[in-house]
Amino acid sequence: MKINLTNCNSIDQATVSIEPNRLNIKHGPNGTGKSTLAKAVLLSCDDKASLKDLTPFKYRDLAPTPENQPSVTVDIPLQSVALFNEDYINRFVFTQDEVLKNSFDIFIKTQQYDEKMSEIEGIIADIRKTFRDHEKIDVVLINLNELFECFGKSSTGLAKSSKFIKGIGDGNAIENIPIELAPFEKHIRSDSNLAWLKWQMSGNAFLEISDDCPYCTSPTAEKKQTILAVEKTYDAKAVEHLSKIQNIIEKLGEYFSDETKNRLEKIVKNKDGLKKEEEAFLGEIKKQVETLITKLRDIKSISYFSLKDSSEIKKEIEKLKIELALLSHLNSAPTKEISDEINLCLDNVIVKAGKLQGEINKQNKLIHQTAEKHKEEINGFLKYAGYKYYVDIAEESDTYKMKLKHSECDSEIAHGATHLSYGERNAFALVLFMYDCLTKSPDLIILDDPISSFDKNKKYAIIEMLFRGKNCLKNRTVLMLTHDIEPVIDMIKNLAQNFQPRPLAHFLTGKGGIVTEKEIRRDDILSFPQICEHNIASAKHDAIKAIYLRRHYEIIDDKGLEYQLLSNVFKKRQKPVVRTIGADSNIVEVEMTPEELATSQAAVQKKIPNFDYQNIVAHMNDKVAMSKLFYETNNNYEKLQIFRIINNENHENSIIKKFVNETYHIENEYIMQLNPHEYDYVPDHIVVECSKQLQ
Repeated sequence: MKINLTNCNSIDQATVSIEPNRLNIKHGPNGTGKSTLAKAVLLSCDDKASLKDLTPFKYRDLAPTPENQPSVTVDIPLQSVALFNEDYINRFVFTQDEVLKNSFDIFIKTQQYDEKMSEIEGIIADIRKTFRDHEKIDVVLINLNELFECFGKSSTGLAKSSKFIKGIGDGNAIENIPIELAPFEKHIRSDSNLAWLKWQMSGNAFLEISDDCPYCTSPTAEKKQTILAVEKTYDAKAVEHLSKIQNIIEKLGEYFSDETKNRLEKIVKNKDGLKKEEEAFLGEIKKQVETLITKLRDIKSISYFSLKDSSEIKKEIEKLKIELALLSHLNSAPTKEISDEINLCLDNVIVKAGKLQGEINKQNKLIHQTAEKHKEEINGFLKYAGYKYYVDIAEESDTYKMKLKHSECDSEIAHGATHLSYGERNAFALVLFMYDCLTKSPDLIILDDPISSFDKNKKYAIIEMLFRGKNCLKNRTVLMLTHDIEPVIDMIKNLAQNFQPRPLAHFLTGKGGIVTEKEIRRDDILSFPQICEHNIASAKHDAIKAIYLRRHYEIIDDKGLEYQLLSNVFKKRQKPVVRTIGADSNIVEVEMTPEELATSQAAVQKKIPNFDYQNIVAHMNDKVAMSKLFYETNNNYEKLQIFRIINNENHENSIIKKFVNETYHIENEYIMQLNPHEYDYVPDHIVVECSKQLQ
């Protein structure tokens, strides 16, 4: 697979290769454009319109053209890409009530889970079909719920704040209009009476302005008391409650027994308010309505989750059957039609109860095994990586969620990101990302510098989990971008045999906006003495050879006369000195004797045959010749060594000076590394700054 990028942030052009179904490591120093590469590939698949956000700054003030806009092409089309980076952690990991967003889909909802759930759903399909085919059942359920709300929240019957008490507790004033308000009868009993009452009452405030009607300016002096009596007699909220009660009873009328329906209508129309016996009667209706609602809800929601904890499913289903004879207030022909149809479906399920019990038991076992497997794998990683956290997968509201816990506390940890350190959070998130990828199976998985912030033990624990665990990314197409050499050393050289298929690695170099890659093979990872010997033998100029020979002596901790002679070369001393410890324990410099010079020069000549101290020092002091060597050298690492010699290790900028000096000394080198002559780690901007000072 070839991926080509043009005009993406600092990248003018880049081409990287990816071999499918294996780990592809792209190693390079910071600033190479690795994160830009990752983001561009993701956007090219998921959100092409947002690619414009990667437009280089040098083109942002220009009119967009095909030549200056970001572009990503892949010779094998990608349908899906998963990217692990800081954005993934912020969006999906350590949510408020679970460790990973959609943890049920990732850790429990396997293909086996879906297949088993389909078998269970097939057994209870008749119930689903009954509710689906008969919309009136849902309508009745909605209306029953509305009626139940009218009774208010009270365990003993009618609540004092219920719509029944507020609407008809003092009598039905709509059906029983006072004589003095007879002129308003048509308005009071109209379907829009509530709106009229509110309108009528809002105008009363204007009656004091004059004796004329505020609506028609006719004289109102004789009618004023009648007009005001409407507001004294009627409470708009009570009328609203009454209207709602009447409407619901009308919609549910056929589902009440004839006797109950008639009595309800009489109670609602009563002008004297509710009697205790009537309140008790309404309380009976409330209990029976609640029973039917509960039955219908439970039947409608019958599922694996509602039955999974039952050891006797047959009895559980039998309990759901509706015994209408015991619900006397609702015992009507239409209610019986619904209940008979539902009961018949339940009978059909009861016949298959044994099979249903078996399938549910199998699903319980499968979920337990799946959850335990994932918990064991993740908690094993956390334990051996040195973390005190662990995870649990628990049921919650007909689903399963992964919870974070600590080994020193039993309660779950909400908002995990606030408790975990930066490294803990990243390590945890990376493993969870792996499981997310195993579930979604993207065409390409990208890891953007995933492990460089961890110590060596944790790095390998994460690599082991990602690419060698029982459930891992082995045989998936993975692109890992990193500035860290350690995973390259481990997976390409030291432990390559542990990874199947063996990973591929490339070194990324970015120069002048052009990113190129060079393969890293097992034999390219060398000890620094090996690198020095190779470069001494292959370098074209004795000054370059001398640089590597001095470093060779330094790395093997041989700082005898040969090392000191080479150090004098780089100090450009006409007469070499030997550094020794004087009588007062201070370091003193003593001029080399002719014998010491001859001996040390002869030893150096075994590695650099044409080495002559006076000649090479003269060359080092020739700034024109050394500057020419600086510009002729293609490798940035070696350019910095030459710059240091020319400029006596000085630079006007302390940051550049520090970088130059750190490439000269070996304090920060790995025992194993890539040859800096072949794999250029030094950023272009460092060399550019050094070039400026030589001009």
